[in-house]
Amino acid sequence: MEIVTGQFGSVAPGGRPAIWAATGRLGGRSRPPFDQLNLADYVGDEARAVIANQQISAQSIGLDLANLVIMQGVHGAKVAVVDHGGPPAQSAGGFDALVTCTPGLGLVTLGADCVPIVLADPANSVIGAVHCGWRGLVAGVVPAALAQMQKLGADQVHAVIGPSICANCYPVPPERVAAVVAALPPAISAAACPESKVACLDVGAGVRAELAAAGVVMTTLQGCTAHSAGLFSYRRDGLTGRQGMLVRL
Repeated sequence: MEIVTGQFGSVAPGGRPAIWAATGRLGGRSRPPFDQLNLADYVGDEARAVIANQQISAQSIGLDLANLVIMQGVHGAKVAVVDHGGPPAQSAGGFDALVTCTPGLGLVTLGADCVPIVLADPANSVIGAVHCGWRGLVAGVVPAALAQMQKLGADQVHAVIGPSICANCYPVPPERVAAVVAALPPAISAAACPESKVACLDVGAGVRAELAAAGVVMTTLQGCTAHSAGLFSYRRDGLTGRQGMLVRL
């Protein structure tokens, strides 16, 4: 998958346009097993290659690397409000959601099976980026990010959801399905697939249900990380890179 870019909806007077990008595996500098466009500096890849890849991704939304804040998700629900980048790129560890009102600042969420989400309310100049696996779904990272955006003035949020692992490729122990069902409201139960021969989870379906329940207008980029050779998949490959979703005002 090459880098895909787009813009969130229309902009009201006084608002700022918000643009997004989704990276895949292709078009970067990293060598196997991180080939090619790995954006993560914590997986064992060569630092120079990662920085070059991050610069490529920054350029896809019209920024320099110093204007990116790159999330290092920890499968929780903590949200960081950020207002500046840092050379060569600020790393936000310990959070699974970033939000900002700062123009010219890019937020980046990384993943290799989990659900990457970028959020924007262009009318009120608020954006966000979220990393959500099954633990994040249970912890409530998506509603936590939306709540923080609302505190900053957002009330018309749109979302673009990046590729993640599909249910057929994500068999899990039955007790994990039971834990997800027990933790989530019935409206979000789409994440727990009916058990047949193998228990499985559809985290993407759970994320979409949460966003729909919050009235968020969403677009979903198609593709399963485990099925596509053009996407990184930890479940498929083990030692591998991370693709990203980026957003900026």
